[in-house]
Amino acid sequence: MNEETTVIGILADYYAAFSTLDVQAVLPYFLEPSVLIGPQGVFAAPTYAVLTTAFTPAMEGLRAREFGRSELRVRNVKSLSATATLVTGVAVRYKVDGRELERVGVTYVLHKADTRWKIAVLILHDADEVAPHE
Repeated sequence: MNEETTVIGILADYYAAFSTLDVQAVLPYFLEPSVLIGPQGVFAAPTYAVLTTAFTPAMEGLRAREFGRSELRVRNVKSLSATATLVTGVAVRYKVDGRELERVGVTYVLHKADTRWKIAVLILHDADEVAPHE
């Protein structure tokens, strides 16, 4: 299995964990420290405890909007080095009844820590700004 396939698999597992709306389930996919960048600004999370403060209100908001699950549609994967990979795509979120809730552009920088890839940077952006797969 090549690194690109491994990274995409880890993100697929992360999306399955995120779809549970259980903050504790998503934390192991992130590096300590990690950075989140979105419309609200930049959030530096040196620990999982701090990262929890960012994810909890976001997940509660999705739960209130009848969120059921999300999936990642990968548009581009680029290896930056032996320990860094950039993944850009669109997170498609669905309601419990299966109707589409929203689309969010996402860019991830994953870092290979020890022998496992983890999310070091998560950037949320307009889904229309996502470049097509090369």
